[in-house]
Amino acid sequence: MTASGVNRGIPAVTGQLARYASGPLRAVGGLFMMGADAFKFAFKRPWQGREFLEQSWFVARVSLVPTLLVAIPFTVLVSFTLNILLRELGAADLSGAGAAFGAVTQIGPMVTVLIVAGAGATAMCADLGSRTIREEIEAMEVLGINPVQRLVTPRVLASGLVALLLNSLVCLIGVGGGYVFSVFVQGVNPGAFAAGITLLTGTQEVIISLIKALVFGLIAGVVACYRGLIVTGGAKSVGNAVNETVVYAFMALFVVNVVITAIGVQLTAR
Repeated sequence: MTASGVNRGIPAVTGQLARYASGPLRAVGGLFMMGADAFKFAFKRPWQGREFLEQSWFVARVSLVPTLLVAIPFTVLVSFTLNILLRELGAADLSGAGAAFGAVTQIGPMVTVLIVAGAGATAMCADLGSRTIREEIEAMEVLGINPVQRLVTPRVLASGLVALLLNSLVCLIGVGGGYVFSVFVQGVNPGAFAAGITLLTGTQEVIISLIKALVFGLIAGVVACYRGLIVTGGAKSVGNAVNETVVYAFMALFVVNVVITAIGVQLTAR
């Protein structure tokens, strides 16, 4: 990259990554380009199976406990508010339908957004950012190794897989927690709660919820890797990149959530 480019504020990224960070106005384009390349390399050899497994375990390890700590309060809040509304309407027996529908369609994907972007993606960004400022990425390029294929693709796929699994876990916690809170705290009939679980929630809602979680995980992984690989400067720049990863991932994921929810409502309309 030329010196004039650096003077104009263009990140001093060299080698194969230069085209992803060719200017501030093309940041979004660079993100999409890196994401496209990452998915392309998922179908090309050599596959980074070991790196994928290691990153899957890494993201799961940093995300599991926060998921449990966030999912339970969300479940209690939604069940408490919903049951109060249903009691006012004289339809407390439908609490199971509301708890299952809320857990599968919204609580599961939204908690996945918070945890994957707030814990898993930031950890990946910090890891890649530290490698970038230590010039490990440039050393890989000198050796003829594509950093996107070697580092980005397995991390993006690992993020998507862990998000998928976390979403399933949160949905189970949501339904189970809603049952415990509704039956033992608010006095809802347990048989009526269980009978209402499948009233509004079927296979289509579960599939859409899983698609949401998978897309959220992939997007969070791409954002984290992109910010980590275009870091310039020292340790302070890595911290700034981690903070920006959270903001950018939340913005992208909430927009995607609205779009997928709107499409899902149209597809599952009865």
